[in-house]
Amino acid sequence: MKNKGIDLLLFAGGDGTARDIYNAVGHEITVLGIPAGVKMHSAVYAVTPRQAGEAAVDFLTSTHPSVTEAEVMDIDEDSFREGVVAAKLYGYLRIPEERRFIQSVKSGGVQVEKQVIEGIAADLIGNLKDDFLYVFGPGTTTRDILAHIGLEKTLLGVDVVLHKQLIAKDVNEDQLKSLIEGKKAKIVVTVIGGQGYIFGRGNQQISPEIIRKLGKENILVVATKEKLASLHGRPLLVDTGDEAVDKMLNGYMRVITGFENYSVYKVAS
Repeated sequence: MKNKGIDLLLFAGGDGTARDIYNAVGHEITVLGIPAGVKMHSAVYAVTPRQAGEAAVDFLTSTHPSVTEAEVMDIDEDSFREGVVAAKLYGYLRIPEERRFIQSVKSGGVQVEKQVIEGIAADLIGNLKDDFLYVFGPGTTTRDILAHIGLEKTLLGVDVVLHKQLIAKDVNEDQLKSLIEGKKAKIVVTVIGGQGYIFGRGNQQISPEIIRKLGKENILVVATKEKLASLHGRPLLVDTGDEAVDKMLNGYMRVITGFENYSVYKVAS
């Protein structure tokens, strides 16, 4: 189907199916998941099968269809059988932008995502401090922010910036500990669409020890208003593996949602 150049690939299933689709097509075609699985961590599915159909019709009949990237997540099967949920970020699929939460925003509230990201980037980059290291977590939003100043970020990795230059790419926990030792640093993370996680899903390199060392005051959360709206009032989530650190992060955090535009949003473990 990929080789035939189809406009939209609809698939039914759960996270395992989403991973299979990602492995097969990557970013080459637009896809949309019909929710029909047991494990549903991925953000590539419509909320209901009916809404998948509505989104498909909107996309296929639009004269200017727009797409966005959404996370493909899955949990470790062995851990899941033992009652432990440990989700991992596997990549991103291209999906239609006509998702339900966007359609439900009042007229005038929907902005072009590219412009929104540019606003977030301008705000964040304009406030970078020369004496701080900046640890950028994975995701399309953080990638696009760094692209704003000509830096090529790893999509699924954690990268470190100093003086608006990449000094380390795709670092692991030990490398990150070494880089921030004796230095001032801030963490920049984004929100997993539809799920709400800011720690513990795909950015485990930023360990509880690192988060504790830098403190809640040095965490910068970036997300579009549409991504926050997709949570339908549910809080942002943290699952670092350390109960004390999760508790430290609970409460409220400021989220950068545009240029000089912010939301205060609840965080829960």
